[in-house]
Amino acid sequence: MHGLTGERTLMRIHIGERDRYRGKPLYEAIVLRLRERGFAGATVFRGIMGFGASAGIHSEKVLRLSLDLPLVVECVDTEEKIQAVLPELDEMIGGGLITLERAHVIMYRGEGQQDGHP
Repeated sequence: MHGLTGERTLMRIHIGERDRYRGKPLYEAIVLRLRERGFAGATVFRGIMGFGASAGIHSEKVLRLSLDLPLVVECVDTEEKIQAVLPELDEMIGGGLITLERAHVIMYRGEGQQDGHP
């Protein structure tokens, strides 16, 4: 059992699908970094339309931009763990947005586990 239940922090990282870090997709590099740092988990979501600081619209409807759709990487863990990885993420992310909010975790278990036991 990971002991993740209770008050935790939700981190959302907004980036673009074309963003890269050391030759690999940025979202992949972020997820691998979070895994290396022992985070409980991370999920990448692809948006169908959005715009950011540059104000350029990214949409599935515009062929040229359909290869750079907005992505969100989400993870939930302790405030301390998230604060510790923020400087690393700042170094990795060229343009993007990171938000933090409080989350109350009511359940965290792998498939086939009951009450936190395998």
